[in-house]
Amino acid sequence: MSARPKIAFFDFTSCEGCQLTVIDSLQNHPELLEVVEIVQFREAMSEKGQDYAIAFVEGSCSRASDEARLIAIREQADLVVALGACAHLGGVNAIRNSQELSDVRKYVYQDKAEWYETYPARPISAVVDVDFAIPGCPIDRDEFIRVVRQLLQGRTPQLPEYPVCVECKLKENVCLFLRGKTCLGPITRAGCDAICPSFGSACEGCRGLIPQPNIPSLKEVLKEHGLSMEETSAMMTLFLTYQMMDHEVVDDAGI
Repeated sequence: MSARPKIAFFDFTSCEGCQLTVIDSLQNHPELLEVVEIVQFREAMSEKGQDYAIAFVEGSCSRASDEARLIAIREQADLVVALGACAHLGGVNAIRNSQELSDVRKYVYQDKAEWYETYPARPISAVVDVDFAIPGCPIDRDEFIRVVRQLLQGRTPQLPEYPVCVECKLKENVCLFLRGKTCLGPITRAGCDAICPSFGSACEGCRGLIPQPNIPSLKEVLKEHGLSMEETSAMMTLFLTYQMMDHEVVDDAGI
């Protein structure tokens, strides 16, 4: 890759919190701005250059018209990176995929339902090839910096394939299950430094599933801790709806 590669940031259906995290990260690592040229970044600049080598894409694909834009980005960029849970997994936008889309549109837009274009939300990898994904909601600042450095060095970044539970043990956290709470840490990909469990909050799966997750076992544990089928379904589909459906992890609870 040539000196000062050109980088662009794009947003689809999302809250744009991952891009704000990027801005926050760059304030602490201004040296990166000396080795790249950002040509498009709506959250940070008004210019919109169309010549770029690396494209960071935040947000899920939720409209048919999104596809042409994604394809154009893919054709221009040497590398496409999914930025955050929405681009990586479909994110919270994919919750609607388990319901009739016509009902969802009517609930949200009421008598204006036909005014707005939409279809089932999907991660961008369902439309174009993605070279790498930075998971999380929002992304982890340190992980973003590390990934960018590795990409600029021509290296392929690696995500942990072990669960969040490993990071909890390394931090000597008391397991939330032992504290009478519940958590998706056993099936969720690590890399966040177990930030939510470390502060007493349940892991909600925003980094996606680990390879070969033992979902039936976790469901049994959640049941033993008092969660109903409906509560388990809601917990497991906040971020993981598309990934669960894509892996055909389906049972009577609708998961």
